[in-house]
Amino acid sequence: MSLSITDPAFLFPGISLLFLAYTNRYLALANVIRALNHSVDEHHSANLVEQIQSLHMRITLIKYMQAFGVVAFLFCVLAMLALIWQQQVAGEILFVSSLAAMFVSLLLSLTEVLKSGQSLKIELDRTQVRKQRKKTTT
Repeated sequence: MSLSITDPAFLFPGISLLFLAYTNRYLALANVIRALNHSVDEHHSANLVEQIQSLHMRITLIKYMQAFGVVAFLFCVLAMLALIWQQQVAGEILFVSSLAAMFVSLLLSLTEVLKSGQSLKIELDRTQVRKQRKKTTT
């Protein structure tokens, strides 16, 4: 395999877009957690605590998604430097390492997306409980 300096550069836009998406998810979840924490202080409920725990797990996943994304970016830059210095084998190894780190980041992202469905299920379960309470009281 012969890698040119432009090959690792193809990952740059993708990694940048992933960082943007990951950061937006993180900020959105942080705002939801703040709002739920405020609600827990006003009326403690097991459902709210369960939601916060689920969101905490998702925030942790996003943190690792971002970390592996940074590692992928660093390996990509190092691969380009190795290729500039005409270290073909080192460049190839670093580029493959970059792809592996990006793969892990994407797997973590998939896990977080699946967890988001579980978080919504917790909220929907709470809505069903409220509907059942209204039916029994009327």
